[in-house]
Amino acid sequence: MRPPTIRFLGGVREIGGNKILIEDGPDRVLFDFGPSFSPRIEAYYVDYLQPRSTSLAKDLLEFDLIPRVSGLYAREALADGDLKYVAPEIHGIFVSHAHADHAGHLGIVDPEIPVHVGEGTRTLLEAIGTSTRMKYGDHPWRVFRDREPVRVGGIEVVPYPVDHSIPFAYGFLVRTSEGTIAYTGDFRHHGPRAADTHAFFEAVARERVDGLIIEGTRAGPDPRHNLSEEGVRSEVDGVLAREPNLALACTYPRDVDRLTTLHAAAADAERSLVVSTRTAHLLAQVSPKFPTGTVPVPGTSEHLRVYARKKRVSYLWERPYLEDALSAEEVRAAGRKYVLALDLAHFAELIDLRPPRESPFIHSMSEPFSEDDVDDKVMHNWLDHFGVRFHQMHASGHASGPELLALLRTAGARTVYPVHTEHPEAFAPAGPSVRSPELNTPYPIGASTP
Repeated sequence: MRPPTIRFLGGVREIGGNKILIEDGPDRVLFDFGPSFSPRIEAYYVDYLQPRSTSLAKDLLEFDLIPRVSGLYAREALADGDLKYVAPEIHGIFVSHAHADHAGHLGIVDPEIPVHVGEGTRTLLEAIGTSTRMKYGDHPWRVFRDREPVRVGGIEVVPYPVDHSIPFAYGFLVRTSEGTIAYTGDFRHHGPRAADTHAFFEAVARERVDGLIIEGTRAGPDPRHNLSEEGVRSEVDGVLAREPNLALACTYPRDVDRLTTLHAAAADAERSLVVSTRTAHLLAQVSPKFPTGTVPVPGTSEHLRVYARKKRVSYLWERPYLEDALSAEEVRAAGRKYVLALDLAHFAELIDLRPPRESPFIHSMSEPFSEDDVDDKVMHNWLDHFGVRFHQMHASGHASGPELLALLRTAGARTVYPVHTEHPEAFAPAGPSVRSPELNTPYPIGASTP
């Protein structure tokens, strides 16, 4: 029998898009399945030019934007394309966390393939699916528990929680017939759950893994300024203490840690954090998964309000949050009482809000990778037009380059495979154990591992 192998179907020399296939005899298990942030995608699909909903897999396969794997895709997604439908040949998919680049392509997967997720991730996916256009498909959902092994045929998977910028993120130990592989998913160890990341890498070291698949988002050149979560809180406190006007904030809508930080800072400044109906829905759904009182709850927590954008139609899921929501006129009239979380997609609200000149705008997201970032230019056009003052403060969801190298020294893996990075060469100081993987190339696990 052939030795078990790892095959990288995505996430190679690109940010996002991890698709890692582990095969052991007849058993095939996939880890993560989402789109990458590669500019190759925007060479074909951009803005309103997108794959057709009636043939998503077919349209993505046309340009090799998803792997050409038999027995993976739903019959409807393949339509009448040149990759013919075959009954499932993948026996399970494990999702490390709910970010789109790790789970966003589940909607084109055959609905008979089981999808394994943590309980919190399942809640997040349901909330996102209800309140956005993101669809994950109908699958046999298998909810795993922290550190409890899951068997798929002869492969055993042990999920370990890790710290990341979205809650309920996991790394995995994957035990095969010839050895163990560790896969980190996305992680950091400077956030509120840093102890989870440390515990995972301690388990990796104890296991004496044959291979470590490690994300490297911040490997290589990293000009962005990153803080700890405590550092973000301190800087937000300073801005709110100095500025008497309406404060605006922009952050990732599923970064519950950052929303909690902004809420606590607003409360201490005798303000209320004002969020969108979508964010309110997310907080309401995930808050029961946290210790009572640690995550603000719409309609229950003090210093948390909901903003009512002017829309022709409201969805059923939005309506409970609109009963006591604030209008643009109410926020404008009492701006000094609020911190308004405003997504770039909703910047048109500034026309009605008309914040006083020099009002603070707290950009609590990653800075753009380049000065040519289109969204960045558009954002500053709006801020300059209204005379709003820009403040950058963010805690990354990923470990830094030096932190990654330090973790590799303690992990002691025989072979290291960098993924989710544009700079695998930045791992070279870790020594000859580093192997930059190639797409769709099988790498043996166990005694044959280089």
